[in-house]
Amino acid sequence: MSKMRSVMVSYTLKPECVAENEALIREVLADLERERPAGLSYSVSRLSDGVSFVHVSVSPEGVENPLMRVPAFQRYRDGIKDRVLAPPVRVEMLSLGLFDGITQAEVA
Repeated sequence: MSKMRSVMVSYTLKPECVAENEALIREVLADLERERPAGLSYSVSRLSDGVSFVHVSVSPEGVENPLMRVPAFQRYRDGIKDRVLAPPVRVEMLSLGLFDGITQAEVA
Protein backbone atom coordinates (compact mmCIF):
# COMPACT_ATOMS: atom_id res chain seq x y z
CA MET A 1 0.00 0.00 0.00
CA SER A 2 1.41 3.40 -0.98
CA LYS A 3 1.77 6.23 1.52
CA MET A 4 -1.19 8.54 1.74
CA ARG A 5 -1.23 12.29 2.29
CA SER A 6 -3.99 13.61 4.54
CA VAL A 7 -4.87 17.28 4.61
CA MET A 8 -7.39 18.99 6.87
CA VAL A 9 -8.60 22.51 6.10
CA SER A 10 -10.77 24.41 8.57
CA TYR A 11 -12.34 27.84 8.38
CA THR A 12 -15.15 30.01 9.70
CA LEU A 13 -17.51 31.71 7.29
CA LYS A 14 -19.28 35.01 7.40
CA PRO A 15 -22.81 33.97 8.46
CA GLU A 16 -24.36 35.40 5.28
CA CYS A 17 -22.10 33.15 3.15
CA VAL A 18 -23.07 29.76 4.61
CA ALA A 19 -25.77 28.94 2.04
CA GLU A 20 -23.52 29.89 -0.89
CA ASN A 21 -20.63 27.86 0.53
CA GLU A 22 -22.82 24.79 1.04
CA ALA A 23 -24.15 25.07 -2.53
CA LEU A 24 -20.58 25.19 -3.87
CA ILE A 25 -19.62 22.17 -1.75
CA ARG A 26 -22.60 20.23 -3.12
CA GLU A 27 -21.34 21.00 -6.64
CA VAL A 28 -17.87 19.69 -5.71
CA LEU A 29 -19.36 16.50 -4.29
CA ALA A 30 -21.54 16.04 -7.39
CA ASP A 31 -18.47 16.42 -9.64
CA LEU A 32 -16.59 13.89 -7.50
CA GLU A 33 -19.50 11.45 -7.71
CA ARG A 34 -19.51 11.79 -11.52
CA GLU A 35 -15.74 11.71 -12.04
CA ARG A 36 -14.81 9.30 -9.22
CA PRO A 37 -11.11 10.25 -9.16
CA ALA A 38 -9.01 7.24 -8.22
CA GLY A 39 -7.15 7.37 -4.92
CA LEU A 40 -9.14 10.23 -3.39
CA SER A 41 -11.14 10.28 -0.19
CA TYR A 42 -12.81 13.60 0.59
CA SER A 43 -15.21 14.67 3.30
CA VAL A 44 -16.69 17.99 4.38
CA SER A 45 -18.43 18.74 7.66
CA ARG A 46 -20.16 21.80 9.06
CA LEU A 47 -19.53 22.20 12.76
CA SER A 48 -22.29 22.71 15.32
CA ASP A 49 -21.75 26.50 15.42
CA GLY A 50 -23.25 26.59 11.90
CA VAL A 51 -20.48 28.71 10.36
CA SER A 52 -17.32 26.61 10.73
CA PHE A 53 -16.34 23.91 8.22
CA VAL A 54 -13.73 21.16 8.10
CA HIS A 55 -12.59 19.47 4.88
CA VAL A 56 -10.45 16.32 4.96
CA SER A 57 -8.74 15.02 1.85
CA VAL A 58 -6.74 11.79 1.63
CA SER A 59 -4.79 11.07 -1.54
CA PRO A 60 -1.62 9.23 -2.61
CA GLU A 61 1.61 10.87 -1.50
CA GLY A 62 3.90 12.16 -4.24
CA VAL A 63 1.22 13.01 -6.81
CA GLU A 64 -1.04 16.00 -7.28
CA ASN A 65 -4.21 15.70 -5.22
CA PRO A 66 -6.96 14.67 -7.71
CA LEU A 67 -9.28 17.17 -6.03
CA MET A 68 -7.27 20.02 -7.59
CA ARG A 69 -8.40 18.91 -11.07
CA VAL A 70 -12.13 18.97 -10.27
CA PRO A 71 -13.73 22.01 -11.98
CA ALA A 72 -16.29 22.62 -9.21
CA PHE A 73 -13.51 22.59 -6.60
CA GLN A 74 -11.72 25.34 -8.52
CA ARG A 75 -14.95 27.39 -8.55
CA TYR A 76 -15.33 26.78 -4.80
CA ARG A 77 -11.76 27.93 -4.13
CA ASP A 78 -12.00 31.03 -6.34
CA GLY A 79 -14.22 32.98 -3.93
CA ILE A 80 -13.26 31.48 -0.58
CA LYS A 81 -11.37 34.62 0.54
CA ASP A 82 -14.59 36.63 0.23
CA ARG A 83 -16.64 34.11 2.25
CA VAL A 84 -14.39 33.56 5.27
CA LEU A 85 -13.74 35.64 8.37
CA ALA A 86 -10.03 34.66 8.41
CA PRO A 87 -7.85 32.68 6.00
CA PRO A 88 -8.46 28.90 6.06
CA VAL A 89 -6.09 26.86 8.21
CA ARG A 90 -4.43 23.98 6.32
CA VAL A 91 -2.84 21.13 8.26
CA GLU A 92 -1.04 18.16 6.74
CA MET A 93 -1.55 14.99 8.74
CA LEU A 94 0.22 11.65 8.78
CA SER A 95 -2.33 9.02 7.84
CA LEU A 96 -1.87 5.92 9.98
CA GLY A 97 -4.73 4.07 8.33
CA LEU A 98 -8.31 4.31 7.18
CA PHE A 99 -11.32 2.19 7.95
CA ASP A 100 -14.36 2.95 5.84
CA GLY A 101 -17.14 0.76 7.17
CA ILE A 102 -19.77 2.95 5.56
CA THR A 103 -18.58 2.31 2.00
CA GLN A 104 -18.04 -1.37 2.76
CA ALA A 105 -21.61 -1.64 4.07
CA GLU A 106 -22.93 -0.01 0.88
CA VAL A 107 -21.04 -2.52 -1.28
CA ALA A 108 -22.25 -5.58 0.64
